[in-house]
Amino acid sequence: MSERYKVIDSSIPNFITLTITDWVDLLVRPEYCKVLDEALNYSIRNKGIRIHAYVYMTSHVHLMVSSKGVEIPDFVRDFKRHTASEFIKLIDSPSESRKEWLMAKFSYAANRIVRGGKYKVWKDGFHPVLLDTPFKIQQRVEYIHKNPVDAQIVFHERDYVNSSYRVYEDSMDRAYVMVEPLY
Repeated sequence: MSERYKVIDSSIPNFITLTITDWVDLLVRPEYCKVLDEALNYSIRNKGIRIHAYVYMTSHVHLMVSSKGVEIPDFVRDFKRHTASEFIKLIDSPSESRKEWLMAKFSYAANRIVRGGKYKVWKDGFHPVLLDTPFKIQQRVEYIHKNPVDAQIVFHERDYVNSSYRVYEDSMDRAYVMVEPLY
């Protein structure tokens, strides 16, 4: 099997992307993003995960992550499992106007695979890219922070709430996630 999309070293920053099944625009409400914030902060406090940069787009999440504890693949597995469960609880609430469609979408996705489960919120895999040079790190941090601008969600990176940009712009500013900037 190829080494191309495997985590070679969890202690070195890796760029990863986690994608919602069928690119569904799930992360459009603050309560879904709060689930991600809480899960990342839990992993930082309890699992030795280090988040160096992040952005939540409507259908996917970009992270620059390293670890001094659990291996990155184990973190991703647990993170996806926990957040999927929390998302399903939120979707199943009366306040979700897209409840029937989302539940049907994620149920259909779960029924297409052999492993089973009632709902499949996240796509399999996370496509890690090892960031072993300062150039690669800077390039991916800029890519992460530019994503909402490129998607025409905001005009400037600083205006996007679900990102680590403000931590890099002003080291005194904080994001919802406990970020460890790399420069």
